[in-house]
Formats: sequence, C-alpha cells, structure tokens
Amino acid sequence: MPTDRTFLFTDIEGSTRILRELGDAYGELLERHRTLIESAIAANGGSIVDRSGDELFAAFVDSSGAVAGAIAAQLAIAAEPWPDGTRVRVRMGLHRGRVHTAGGGFVGLAVHHAARVCQTARGGEILVSDAVETDAQTIDLGEFELRGIPRATRLRRVLAPGLESEFPPLQGNVPKPAPMRVVLADDSVLLREGIASLLEDAGFEVVGQAGDAEALLELVDETLPELAVVDIRMPPTYNDEGIRAAHEIRRRYPDTGVLVLSSYIDAVSAIDLLGDDPKGVGYLLKERVADVDEFTVAVRRVAEGGTVVDELIVDAIPGG
Repeated sequence: MPTDRTFLFTDIEGSTRILRELGDAYGELLERHRTLIESAIAANGGSIVDRSGDELFAAFVDSSGAVAGAIAAQLAIAAEPWPDGTRVRVRMGLHRGRVHTAGGGFVGLAVHHAARVCQTARGGEILVSDAVETDAQTIDLGEFELRGIPRATRLRRVLAPGLESEFPPLQGNVPKPAPMRVVLADDSVLLREGIASLLEDAGFEVVGQAGDAEALLELVDETLPELAVVDIRMPPTYNDEGIRAAHEIRRRYPDTGVLVLSSYIDAVSAIDLLGDDPKGVGYLLKERVADVDEFTVAVRRVAEGGTVVDELIVDAIPGG
C-alpha cells in the first residue's frame, strides 16, 4: 500500500574542489559531515535511507520534523570548525509524496522529486516544495521546471536564525505555458475515452486514466495534474469511493482541481466536498458532458481554481 513520507536529500556543493584541496583529509571531513547531518535527522524523527559519496537521503513521517532536521543540520555544519579553513556548504531539498516501500527503500516519483529539489538548491540553502507543510518561515521563490518532473514545482526557501538568507536567483523559473493536464477516473472505459477525446480536442492533455479510486490516487501521485475528473461511484463497492478519493486529492495536492461527476443528485456529498474552501472544486451531473462547450468551460474553470456546481444540485441544497 502507498504511504506518505517527507524526503530530504543533501549533498556538498563543490565536493570535487574540496577533495583536491584536502587530499586524504577529505575522507575525515566527509565522515564528520555525515555524522552532523545524521545526528540532526535522528534527533528530529527521521531515518537514513541511503548514502552515496557526499549525498544523503533521509525519510520522515511528518514534514515538520524533516524541516527541523534540515535546519539543525545546516546550523551544525555552519558551526563546525572544518580543517584548514575549508568552508563546507551543503544544499538541501525536501518534498512530500506518496510512495511504495520495496526492499527496505522507497519507490515513487516523490523520491525523484525531492532529489530534483535538492539539485536546484545552492550550498547553505534549504528548499522545500509546495507539498511540504511547515510552520518555519519561508520565502516563495516561484514555480520552476525540474528535470523529469511532469509539472512545474513551486519552491520556497526556509529561513531561520543562523541560516544563510541571501542567494543568487534560481534558474529556470517562469515555465513556458503548457496545456492543462488532466487525469480521468471512471469504471466505464467508454465514458473515459469519450471524455478524454473531447478534452483533448479542446486543448487539454489527458495524462492518464483510472478505473478505481486507488489507481486514481497513484495516477495523481505520478503525474501531478492540474485537474482530476472523478466519478462519484467506483469499484469495489460503487458507493462513495470517488468522493473519498476527491477529498484525499484535495488534502494532498491543494493546487490540483477536482471535478466530480455524478449520475444522480447528491446535495450532501456536494456540500461535503465544497467544505470551507470551494476553490478548485466542481460537482456536475454526467449529463452535462453532452454539452461539450459547457463542459470544457467548467473543466477549465475548476483547473484554474474556480468553483462549478450543477444548477440542479444547487436547487437541491437547502436554502440553495
């Protein structure tokens, strides 16, 4: 079963230069650097997943511990009296996502996503993706295209007393406009293919289809779409799997819109899904798909953060 984790990657900036300067003494520096980081990770509830050269890969159950561990590690590195006046600067990147466990490790796009965030950082800097929830002070740096990641990532720099705060601008922001990316979930292959066809004709990119809620969640984890179009009833019970999946997508990816399609009027589910923050949420009867223009307008509105509710469902809401 998939599990949620926050991943931290670190590596030494300019390690090859430091190796040339220190020669055999580099090995001692490398081990000391590992000890400092691993101690900070362990003290904040994390565990080391892998080590390779000057790189470390750690996992945390919660994001607050991960960010606290990264801050503690950076402060320890900055305070350490390194040999021969060497300045050791470590870049750090964090991302949170759903992964599978395999062979004592983790498998999933979220692991690669965290590694790409780290590779974008500079020595002394801690970058977090927008999937990492933290109470630490951060500064929004904008959206960036990360190699191998299918959707632009909003990055923030973590700020804390004692950390470096001034860095040159990151490269690669302001990504080129791209088609809105959509995933579809319905147990009817014919309906999915029909919706996919009309959305692609309207300029959307359908990046995946799923026949049940679990496959939908894994698809969203792997493709990071702007919008998920979800049938309210899906296998195995054909009860509320779609609504529960919609809530989970909203919880995990607040910037991903969710448009629920239903064959019947269910005002209770609509109210529950809209909740206190209806931005990026839609609830339509399936019959609306037949009006292609109206449907594609609704899809785009939800993907852009708007709200769409079928007028028949609005009429069924008490006081609606």
